[in-house]
Amino acid sequence: MKFSLVAALFVVLAVASGTESSSLVKRDVQAEVDRFTQILHDMTTSITTATTDMVEKVKALEMTKTAETYMEDGKTKFQPLVEKVQAEATKLQEQVQPHIDNFEEQVKPLTDMMEKFFKDVMDQTKALIPPQ
Repeated sequence: MKFSLVAALFVVLAVASGTESSSLVKRDVQAEVDRFTQILHDMTTSITTATTDMVEKVKALEMTKTAETYMEDGKTKFQPLVEKVQAEATKLQEQVQPHIDNFEEQVKPLTDMMEKFFKDVMDQTKALIPPQ
């Protein structure tokens, strides 16, 4: 019964719409067509813009992921090399340190002798200056 009422209502509306549409002036129909065309054009532009934006965001995300993966791979590959260089630098420092200490011990008598020499030269120079 309810279905019959709904069907009858649709038939009445369709007849009323058909009667009303036949009374439209040709210019009104063209204006409606233009309006719908503009709406469809705007929708198409909006969907295209949204799709382009989404594609760009996905590309940016993929590029970020690729860069992160590249950095992680690089870190994984270079970490052993860095550790090896650090170990070699520590070993070299340990080997050189005794030589530096030994060098200082060997140079100390020379620096003491030079210091004494310059002091003697200064004393002799002062002795040559007449008193005032």
